[in-house]
Amino acid sequence: MMEGDHCEKGLLEYVRKSTPPPFLLKTYMLVEDRATDGVISWNSDGTAFVVWQPAEFARDLLPTLFKHSNFSSFVRQLNTYGFRKVATSRWEFCNDMFRRGERELLCKIRRRKAWANKHQQQQQQQQKQTVIAGPTDQNGVQDLDEDQRSSSSTSSSSGYSSLVDENKRLKKENGVLCSELTIMKNKCKELLDLVALYAGPEKEEEEEEEDQRRPMLFGVRLEVQGDRERKS
Repeated sequence: MMEGDHCEKGLLEYVRKSTPPPFLLKTYMLVEDRATDGVISWNSDGTAFVVWQPAEFARDLLPTLFKHSNFSSFVRQLNTYGFRKVATSRWEFCNDMFRRGERELLCKIRRRKAWANKHQQQQQQQQKQTVIAGPTDQNGVQDLDEDQRSSSSTSSSSGYSSLVDENKRLKKENGVLCSELTIMKNKCKELLDLVALYAGPEKEEEEEEEDQRRPMLFGVRLEVQGDRERKS
């Protein structure tokens, strides 16, 4: 029994070390996305990344993956993983294991232990304050993303949880789109029915006017050559 527990712990430790923290995976995804190069991208040689537009980054991109829009919190989280700000004129961050095209190196980046212990104490203190004072807004002391709230023992499952959440979000959006498509189809059908309703009487009136224009002989309408051709 003890040997089995030892093997299980060893397996969990291996998975933890071979799985990059969710924060690093999400940050790498944002930097790699070519569609957002105007906001965040690699530098010229791919050894660091630059947040070109911090305001747009916090407003439009952070909430999509980190569930908050606090740029300062994002920068603090980078610091805990050993990233350095390498330029004074722009928000450029560097880590020797965070490089373009070398995603496998993310597993070698670990959170600083001293900061992790300090953060754990701060988190416990904040939880006590929450019980007394109630919840705060996302810009307050409890503005921490899901990676900050996870401990090292659950880091391997955090990546899976984030994928599950993303899948749920996409399913929800797909349901909304399907609903909107159904509504548009119904409106289109109603429009076609309305056109058919008004086009029917108009066609009958045209045929009646054309019938009135045909010559009569002894009170009987004569059929002209054009009418025969249309009937045939």
